[in-house]
Amino acid sequence: MLKEIITSFQAYYQTHRFIIKHRLWKWILIPGFIYAVLFCLGIYLFVVSSNSAIEFMLQKSGVAEWMEKMQNSWLSFLLIFGQIILNLVLLLFYFSLFKYLFLIIGSPLFAYLSEKTASIMEGKDYPFNFKQLMKDIMRGIRLALRNMLWQTVYTVSILILSFIPLIGWVTPLLALLVECYYLGFSMLDYSCERNKLSTSQSITFIGRHKGLAIGNGMVFYLMHFIPVLGWLLAPSYAVIAATISLYKARNEGLINVAGKVNL
Repeated sequence: MLKEIITSFQAYYQTHRFIIKHRLWKWILIPGFIYAVLFCLGIYLFVVSSNSAIEFMLQKSGVAEWMEKMQNSWLSFLLIFGQIILNLVLLLFYFSLFKYLFLIIGSPLFAYLSEKTASIMEGKDYPFNFKQLMKDIMRGIRLALRNMLWQTVYTVSILILSFIPLIGWVTPLLALLVECYYLGFSMLDYSCERNKLSTSQSITFIGRHKGLAIGNGMVFYLMHFIPVLGWLLAPSYAVIAATISLYKARNEGLINVAGKVNL
């Protein structure tokens, strides 16, 4: 898995050089601008609502009143720390829902960007086919909904674990790994589909090579810590990097030209 994660990291560096060499900036900045605006709006709404939601839960559960009666500094510290952990988990949960919404909206552009990247690397044209484009969009929507369901199940389970002392301290890391995996999954599937992998084959392939997905999703996630510029570049860079990493995987024999998965 570590080798696959490193391969995904390297793909981002290759992506930057690839974009400069082939002058793909217009395909980077247009979806990036839309993503950045929606992301900023979403973060604002999250900050406004999350603190109120946690305060409401503490009041309704009676925890806040109990803490006031106890007046114990250690318990107060644990409560504050628990609130921070809960906020982090909720932030990851918000981020995952926002991500799937944007992936559904941007699926036509991302499918085209992945195809254009592969066309340049392989030196062959993929003629535009509206019927195939619609199939790609529908496949992307189905997988996004499927991944959103499973990620929600995992995230809710992690959220429950976050209330357990000591175990709760590692839940943000677990939530982050789940987030990175499903984010990378969505980016990799554009190339899996073009390599004629069915939905079930794509799920099997990415499930067996989780490092490719986690590595791709992790860099995407970290790019959000670079204000504005990271938000502009992150989505399109992730799609191109996933295409490059799958291209390398096919050359290494993980996927053969017939579209079958070599496990």
